[in-house]
Amino acid sequence: MLRKLSLSLAAVCLGAYGQKPAPAKSALDKATFEAYVRHLYVMDSRIAVKISDPKPDEMPGFSEVTVHASLGNQSQDIVFHVSKDGRKIVQGTIFDIARNPFQPDLAKLKTEGAPGEGTSGAQVAIVEFSDFECPYCKEEAKLLHDNLLSTYPTQVKLYFKEFPLDSVHPWARRAAIAARCVQRQDSPSFWAYHDWIFGQQEKITPDNFRDQVMDWAKGQEKIDGAKLGACIDNKETEPDVDKSVAQGRDLGVNSTPTLFINGRRIDKTIDWPSLKSIVDFEIEYQKTAHNAGDDCGCELKLNLPGQPETKSPLGMPGAK
Repeated sequence: MLRKLSLSLAAVCLGAYGQKPAPAKSALDKATFEAYVRHLYVMDSRIAVKISDPKPDEMPGFSEVTVHASLGNQSQDIVFHVSKDGRKIVQGTIFDIARNPFQPDLAKLKTEGAPGEGTSGAQVAIVEFSDFECPYCKEEAKLLHDNLLSTYPTQVKLYFKEFPLDSVHPWARRAAIAARCVQRQDSPSFWAYHDWIFGQQEKITPDNFRDQVMDWAKGQEKIDGAKLGACIDNKETEPDVDKSVAQGRDLGVNSTPTLFINGRRIDKTIDWPSLKSIVDFEIEYQKTAHNAGDDCGCELKLNLPGQPETKSPLGMPGAK
């Protein structure tokens, strides 16, 4: 009887055909996780998928895994939280009640060298990722120009970050390079160029872009046209544009315009009343919170002897 029972248990363990049960699926196995995510988001073979190695997660019992999906020049990163046994995955944002809810993005935003206007040390810092050929960016640029600094002359600082969508906008990158060339000669003239090129957006083509910019430069007292032309032709400021794009991608920016208001992400067009409501709230909140804005004193740096004391533009760790 005992021998018969043992044989029966063996049959159950080996299965009907004498095979061992298949091992449990785990999201920590990259091939398994890729297949799961492809099915979840309907990613066919045209989309390249790369699964990162697990790294420490803020959520106890989980690891963070990033899925990088790309198709041509378009890409998107999706962050997942995978349980230590690989059986459960969570997609979402983890909040620490003791920190600013937007701190993860604040830590990635770096404004050094970016064109900016407004009051340094303002309670609200707005970082805009924009594309000079994007019609929605043109609308938002006008909204900001007409309302922001006239309403908040001392409470807001606006920074502009280039994020040309190369796959759909053929002259946007050249426009971004030219903008940085203008800024290199005279910082305030960047905003004159910014307003002009958005205003001329419908008239500019890849073929006439350079001529249009050089005609604009003729009317600018502080811009040397010859130097500007050489800077554009030699793509001297493209590394600055690439750095801005890389930062946007690290933040998960995949459309323009995208705003970060003290780290709060606004990745769609917004009307002025809604934007004003957010800014008003943040101004009031920062009176007691002091954890964001153009200078919140949160910078982490070495206090080296003889080094002048400086603070990061957004008060962010590593914002140099």
